Amino acid sequence: MLRIALLATTLLASPALANKVFVSNEKGNTVTVIDSDTWEVIHEFPAGNRPRGITMSPDGALVYVCASDDDTVRVFDAETYEELYTLPSGPDPELFVLDHSGNPLYIANEDDNLVTVVDTETRQVLAEVPVGVEPEGMAISPDASVVINTSETTNMAHFISTEDFEIKHNILVDQRPRYAQYTADGEKLFVTAEIGGTVSVIDIAGDGTPSLSYKIEFEVPGVLPEWLQPVGAKATSDGKWLFVALGPANRVAVIDQESHEVVDYIMVGQRVWQLAFTPDEKYLLTTNGNSNDITVIDVEARKAIRSVQVGQQPWGVVVAPE
Repeated sequence: MLRIALLATTLLASPALANKVFVSNEKGNTVTVIDSDTWEVIHEFPAGNRPRGITMSPDGALVYVCASDDDTVRVFDAETYEELYTLPSGPDPELFVLDHSGNPLYIANEDDNLVTVVDTETRQVLAEVPVGVEPEGMAISPDASVVINTSETTNMAHFISTEDFEIKHNILVDQRPRYAQYTADGEKLFVTAEIGGTVSVIDIAGDGTPSLSYKIEFEVPGVLPEWLQPVGAKATSDGKWLFVALGPANRVAVIDQESHEVVDYIMVGQRVWQLAFTPDEKYLLTTNGNSNDITVIDVEARKAIRSVQVGQQPWGVVVAPE
């Protein structure tokens, strides 16, 4: 009994049970690991050349990193941080999205105008989908029937069927679309446009047909309009808030998902880029490329509560599932 009690105490105290945060550092060529119970850095490991997009397997066992300048996706053990293997990615992988099941992986190849579909188990390419010029943003619908790619130069959101890997719809949005985010019910898609300075709201009909319905604009006193550059975005699962990173404006916009009204701006670090929730959506994390830190935002209070220094030019962030 004593041995069992000691083991239970050890497990409860183990940092392995905390929600680990993984941050890709684009110029540092590393991934920083943070314990979200203490908000302290607990590790940093090499992640290849120019790591950007980062995600995890649904069970939290694997960390996937787009090593953009290595033209590959590197796969790491989330506990030991050991690199296990690589996945074929096509040239210059930037962002990707996993199927909700963990297989396959959909990768945007910025230099080759393709979305590469990779089987994460066999490690083979299943398909290469021609898309617009400079593909970047990736999203998958809640029912996993559609994958979205945004092409920066073509200024489009491409709706790709996961059944046959063919584009079914194209929606024109504003200049340099960076990121796509579905609502939890799958009835809306938000697409950020960095140069256009807007977020396009795309309604999804019952048959899956998308239509552009609204464009959200931003205005911050004392901030030049050209600094308001929407990039990363995350929507709360309760259908209430959409958070949008505004790049060099050093702010995160808070938007009502229903009315599309901007209700608040939260000051964060310099050149805020990507966002991630903790699993309970209590906290929102931002990567701030020019201040080399992440900002921790209390979602309910809509307030930045902490800054954590990471590596050189943090780009992407993902939090381990519960």
